[in-house]
Amino acid sequence: MNPILLAAATLGDKIDSTFYAFDLWVFHFFGSMQNGFLTAVAKIFTTFGDEAFVIPMAILGIVLCFFKKTRKYGFALIFAIAIGTIVTNVVVKPMALRIRPYNTLQNVKEYYNATEPKGWYQIAGSLSESDYSFPSGHTTAAFEIAISMFLCFLSDKKKKIAWIFPVVALCTMGSRVYLMVHYASDVLCGLVVGTLAGAIAFFLSKLVCMIFEKVKFLDAIDCDKLFKKCDKEDKHPYKWNKAVICVALLAIFCVAFIPSLSEGGEDAVRCAYNEEYDCQNEARVDDEKYPAFDGDNDGDLDEYCKIHWKQLHGEG
Repeated sequence: MNPILLAAATLGDKIDSTFYAFDLWVFHFFGSMQNGFLTAVAKIFTTFGDEAFVIPMAILGIVLCFFKKTRKYGFALIFAIAIGTIVTNVVVKPMALRIRPYNTLQNVKEYYNATEPKGWYQIAGSLSESDYSFPSGHTTAAFEIAISMFLCFLSDKKKKIAWIFPVVALCTMGSRVYLMVHYASDVLCGLVVGTLAGAIAFFLSKLVCMIFEKVKFLDAIDCDKLFKKCDKEDKHPYKWNKAVICVALLAIFCVAFIPSLSEGGEDAVRCAYNEEYDCQNEARVDDEKYPAFDGDNDGDLDEYCKIHWKQLHGEG
């Protein structure tokens, strides 16, 4: 086997063994405070890192680029999401190949226990993902957006609004461990990647805005002029923009959060893989890219998560 591929295949195991004591200690901390209220709160905050929230935020960023006053925010969002996604999902996750804790810790009764008393994973709702664990994509997404917006608002001297973003990101980070779908080391790495992505995106957005200012036909792009024409007597031409942005943010959150209420639990469709462990990853149901197939040669079609679908097809 190629030495590089061999190193990648064992990197996840090395991360597991290196941070085992620390990760388990953090699980004990969050497991000791589990209750229905905190679980509901955790599900709210975890939404801010979900792709159903992040993708519309990227689209919102594109829209903001067409308004001169919000152009900096729009480019910062786009660059931050692009950089964080590439680093986490395209580069690091496929490199580390770290399996989710609800799969690797099935022998730790406090964390995972199929019988009463339930383990922390079951108490938190038995949520799952369909890909690798390191680093946390939700945490990366939350921090890439938070830090880019934090710096943008800070540069406009709006400190009170600016600090909301990193606070929400920290809560999102904690929710991933509380819900037992990530190790603490996963979310810490996501914090680093997301923070760097957000900071780089902010400076790139400033550079792009400077270029726009120097190029006349680019600087002339400003959809806010349409709003001004609609109401020439409006003394506060940007108030409608703010209202629309707030409504858009609320709509994006609701669209991402409402489906999450039915995620997890005993009725969730799990991956059919059960060799080294009983895979509790979310199966890719009705997904054209990962269609069901007879993976165990028993004559029945089975649903698999992304990891084991690729593995059983010789692609992983």
